[in-house]
Amino acid sequence: MSEESSDVQSSERIPPMQRILDNPFILLFVGVVFPTIFYIIWGIVEIVNIPIAP
Repeated sequence: MSEESSDVQSSERIPPMQRILDNPFILLFVGVVFPTIFYIIWGIVEIVNIPIAP
């Protein structure tokens, strides 16, 4: 019975989203890059919205 269960596990494909969420380095990269990009874009929008002095 254990041979059958190991055959089922080895032939089963791991979904791509689970592989991404199981990798701590990808999660670290996403957790650093997305907020950085968000704050850079937010800063650019704030600078563009500053009124020009007369």
